[in-house]
Parts: sequence; C-alpha cells; structure tokens
Amino acid sequence: MTYTEALDYLKLASERGSKLGLERVEALMGLLGDPQEKVKVIHVSGTNGKGSFGAMLTSVLCSAGYKTGGFSSPAITAVTDSYRIGCKEITEQRFADIITKAAPLCESMDDKPTEFEVLAAAAYLLFDEEKCDIAVVECGMGGDTDATNVMTAPMLSVITNVQSDHCGFLGSTIAEIASHKAGIIKQGRPAYFGGDSEEALNVIKTRAAEMSAPLTLKDLSPVSDVRYSLDGISLTWKGLPLNTPLCGSYQLDNIVNVLTCVDILRDIGFDISDDALKKGLAEAKWHGRFEILRREPYVIFDGAHNPDGIRFAADTISRYFDKKAAILIGVMADKEYSLYADMLGCYIDKAFTVRPDNPRALDSGKLAEVFNGKGIEAESFEVLADGVRKAYSYAKEKDIPLIALGSLYMYREFTAALENC
Repeated sequence: MTYTEALDYLKLASERGSKLGLERVEALMGLLGDPQEKVKVIHVSGTNGKGSFGAMLTSVLCSAGYKTGGFSSPAITAVTDSYRIGCKEITEQRFADIITKAAPLCESMDDKPTEFEVLAAAAYLLFDEEKCDIAVVECGMGGDTDATNVMTAPMLSVITNVQSDHCGFLGSTIAEIASHKAGIIKQGRPAYFGGDSEEALNVIKTRAAEMSAPLTLKDLSPVSDVRYSLDGISLTWKGLPLNTPLCGSYQLDNIVNVLTCVDILRDIGFDISDDALKKGLAEAKWHGRFEILRREPYVIFDGAHNPDGIRFAADTISRYFDKKAAILIGVMADKEYSLYADMLGCYIDKAFTVRPDNPRALDSGKLAEVFNGKGIEAESFEVLADGVRKAYSYAKEKDIPLIALGSLYMYREFTAALENC
C-alpha cells in the first residue's frame, strides 16, 4: 500500500463506526502474533492530560537512553502524528508499511475491526517491529473496553485524572467513568492515579485491591518554587530544579504525575538519572496545549473541549493576560458547551465560533447563540478558515490575544489558516 491507499483503507474501516468490546481487536492482535505482549508498555488513561503526560514521559525515557514508542489520539496534524519512535513522528511510508501488514488480516475477519482498533493494533505492531525498549500508549476513550487495553502485564498503568466527559459512552457519574478508566489496572502490576476526585479514588482503590496492584497517588508535597510564564513552567522537585516549555497552568499536575511515575519506574528497575529527567522535561514538545503559535499579537491554541479543560484554560488565560481576549472556539455536539460562556465570559472581548471538521461537531451558529444569550458578542462561521482570518484581524487591530479553544480536530485547519493571515 501507498500512504494514500492506507488512508483510504482507514476511511473504509471508519464506516464501521465505533463498537464497544475487545473481541475484534484481541482477535486481530492474535493474527498479528500478539505484539502487545512483546513490548513493555506504560498504559495511560484519564479524562484530561494524557497527551501532555505521555509527551513529557516519552521525552524523559528517550533522554535516559531508552528506545521509546508513543501512541496518542486523536492525531493532531496527520495520522502519522499518533505514532512516535524516539519522540519523532513516523514517516508516511512507515505508516503505510504497518497498515499494509494489518489490513489483509482485518479483512479476513468475519467481524472486521473499526478504524481505531486498526490504529491501536498497528501501534503495537510498530513498536514490536522497531524493537522498542518501552512504549507509552494512550487510551482513546475510557479504558476497560478501549482498543489499546489488550496487554496482560503493563509496566505501569496510569490514570491521570477522572472528570465528566464522554458521558454517553462512559456514564453520567464520576464513579461510572472511573470504573471504565480503572479497567486498565492489571493483576499484580503497579498503578498510579493523579486525580483529585475522592469518588474516583474509591473506585480505583477497589479495582487495585481486586487486582493486587500496588497503587501510588499524586503527592504535591515534594514540589516547591513553582513559577509560571509564557516561556514555560519551572519548579523544584525533591531539591532538583526542573523546567518545561509547556506553559498551561494545568501542566503542573501533569508534571507531578510524570515525576511520580519516574520514581515508580526507577523502583522497578529503570535507569533514569536526574540529568535525563531534567533534559527530558526541558525538551518536551506537544502541540495544541496552550501552544503559542505567534506572539505579536499572541495567538494560542489550547485543546480544551470539556468543562474541566475549559476551566483550566480560563485559569491559564487569567494568569498570563490582564486584558480580555478574542476567543475562537469549536466543539463537539456531545460536550457540555452550554456551560462554556459562563466559564469564559469574563475573559472574552469577542467570541468567534466555528465548526470543526468532524461529523460529531456542533453547528457554529448554535454555539454562537449560547454566547450571545449570555451577553457576549459572538459571530459564527461555517468555514473555519474564514473565522480564523476574521478573529486574527480583530485581535491584531485591538492588540489583544487570540486564543483558540476546543476540539483538537480543528488544530490542523486552524494552523493552516493562520499561515495565510
């Protein structure tokens, strides 16, 4: 297959929709030779922070000399961006190679795998073929029935936090959502929870006890001297000065999660020096998380798309800017978008609403109505690029920041449109 043919095959798989259960992907893994059992895996679930956590931990492991694979979703720039070897995105040809191997096996199955199941299986195949020392694998949604949840003995199972999201699939309460995410905890294998919800913690503790899995919790006490700037976050951890260019205020929790998990990995035999820890955090890169794309005026993209993410984005805006911002926002229709005007209102000079390129996206006019209904001037755009141009022109004229919020599905189109501004 060529890269284009591989993409065409994924479109075919996407027509199968999204189906619960691991039966298909487990059968596919068997046909591929069970590569997920041949790779040491750090499995990551959670409502928010999975991508940033994975990017920082992968960078640390690479700095420590480990050949590290990474899988994340959704893809931000192109499908190849979901797959990383040594912190570098794989090539289009390498992606075509692994889909070429997986596709005939998928088609030989009576119950053919969905698009995400193909992508997840391809990740494990890639990491095995590349002889990775370890791989950091991010769940797509939930945990127990997520297509990545096919290994029997991960090195470490991580739940970054548990908040309300994907309620139509995962449940309407924190406990229900936590029960899905806790499904990645495996028999006798270490687990970590980095969230603050007592309701979620109770569920996760129960699962860990059932699995005889040693559970570690987030501890902020070793942290001191935290400093925030638009150039990044610096802090001291157990006397060690550290910094990362990731600047969202919410990244502090992700950094602490990474640091605690590094201690767990050290305890189970991984050789990660303090120098590797410092270098890895300092060199970590991740698109779309309060990412500064321009500075005159400031143009920032943050993939906040659920209430918890919007709350953290609002906190970061207030921390760094003393003037109201132009906000460009586009979300999925299944999000609690009716809350966002109240959460962001005091930081908005004007809102520009757009529709991300996804079948589940909310109509931009409907989103604008929410903001206008709260007394916040909002203008909607059917074409995302038109909204970007208008919002950028407005921000530049008024000398205020432009902050794009919402689905990561619009990142690629947003950045492409920005290049023409």
